[in-house]
Amino acid sequence: MLRKAGLSLTVIVAGASLPHSLFAASMTNIARNDTGDTAWVVTASALILLMGFPGLGLFYGGLVRAKNFLSVLLQIGAVAGLASVLWIMVGYTLAFGDSVGGFIGNGAKWMLINLTILREGMALPESTFALFHMTFAAITPAFMVGAWVGRARFGWVLVFTGLWGLLVYAPVAHWIWGGGWLGQLGVTDFAGGLVVHCTAGVSALVIALLLGKRQGFPGPALLPHAPGMSLLGAMLLWVGWFGFNGGSALTATDDASTAIINTHVAAASAALVWLMIEKIVVGKPSTAGFATGAIAGLVTITPAAGFIAPGAAIMLGVAGAAGCYWMITLIKRRMKIDDSLNVFAVHGVGGILGSLLLGIFMAPEFGGTGFADGIGIGGMVGVQAIGIAVTAVFSAVVTAVIAVGVSLFIPMRVNEDDELQGLDIASHGERSWQID
Repeated sequence: MLRKAGLSLTVIVAGASLPHSLFAASMTNIARNDTGDTAWVVTASALILLMGFPGLGLFYGGLVRAKNFLSVLLQIGAVAGLASVLWIMVGYTLAFGDSVGGFIGNGAKWMLINLTILREGMALPESTFALFHMTFAAITPAFMVGAWVGRARFGWVLVFTGLWGLLVYAPVAHWIWGGGWLGQLGVTDFAGGLVVHCTAGVSALVIALLLGKRQGFPGPALLPHAPGMSLLGAMLLWVGWFGFNGGSALTATDDASTAIINTHVAAASAALVWLMIEKIVVGKPSTAGFATGAIAGLVTITPAAGFIAPGAAIMLGVAGAAGCYWMITLIKRRMKIDDSLNVFAVHGVGGILGSLLLGIFMAPEFGGTGFADGIGIGGMVGVQAIGIAVTAVFSAVVTAVIAVGVSLFIPMRVNEDDELQGLDIASHGERSWQID
C-alpha cells in the first residue's frame, strides 16, 4: 500500500532510505513473491505496450498525411524497440541502481544482473519492476515522434532517441523515482508527469525548433488523412493508460483502482471540455478534438493519479483540456513553431500542469492523501515548481546537445524532394495504401 501520510513512499534499497512515489524495495529479508501484485504489474506492463504500439501508432498515424503513415509507425516501433534493449543493457541500472551522489545509478545491475525481490508491505520480483519500467522507457521517446513527422531522417531519429533515453530519461527517473536528489527534496510524481511527459514534451519542442518548419507551414491546415483511425488510437491509449497509472501503485489494491478511476474521469472530462471549446471557437466539435482532449486529460492526471480524489481528477481534466488547447494556439498560430502533432502543448504542458495542481489537490481538505509533516499547499507547490524547472531546463539543454552532436554525423532532416514525396516511399520504399 502507498503510505498516505507522506510526500512519497520510503524505499529501502540495499539498506539506504530513499524517497520514491512508486515503489518500496529491500534486498534483505527476502520474502515469497506476492503473486497477485506480480500478476497485476505484468498485466499493466502489457497494457502500456498496447498503448505504446497500436495505440500511439494509430493516433499519430491517422493525424499525418497518408504519404508519411508508415514512417510514423516504423519510427514508433523502432524507437521503442531500441529503448527496450538499452534499458536492459544499462538504462535500468542508471535509473534505479544504488544512487551515486543522488544523481545517477551506480551501474551494478547492468544487463539486469543480481535482481532480487522488492518489498515493504509487498513482495514483488525486481524483474517485474524492471519490466514495468522498461515500458515507460520505451514509450517516452516514442511520444516525441509526433514533433518531427514527415521531415526527420530515420537514422538520426534512432541514434538521437537511443542517446536521449540514457542521458535525459534515465537521470531524471533516478532523480525523482530512484532515490535521487529531487525525490529527497520532496518532488512527487506518481506515474510520469515529469519523468515521462515533461521530459518528452520539452525535448520535442527543442527538436521542432532545431529541425525547422515543414514546407508550407504555416499555411492552410493539412487535415488528418484518417481522423477515425486517430480516434481509435486514442481509445486504445485511454485503455492502455490504466496500466500506466494503475500499474504505478505496484500493488493489486485500492491504490491501483483509485488511480484507474481518476485516470478515466480525467480523460472523460477533458475530452468533453475540448469538444465544448471547439464548438465555441470553431463552430463544430471534431473527432480529432475528442481524441486530443482525452490525451490531454490522461497526461494531466498522470503525476497525481494515486494521490488525489476522483472529484479533483475531474478538475485536473478540465484544466488539462483548457491549458493544452490554449497552448496549441500559442505555439502554432502565434509563435509559428511547427511541433507537428502538438507534443509539447499536450504532453509537456499537461505534465507540468498536473504536477503543479498535485501540490494543491493532494491536500486532505480536497480528499487527497496529504503532505509530509510541516508541509502545506504552498510548500508543496513550491517543491513541485522546482522539480518542473529542473526537469525542463535539463531536458532542453541535453536534448539540444545530443541533437546537434548526432547531426554532425547523420543529418537531422531529409531533403526537400524526399519531404515532398513522403517518407513512406523516400525512406522506406513502401506505400501505406495500395489501391488497384
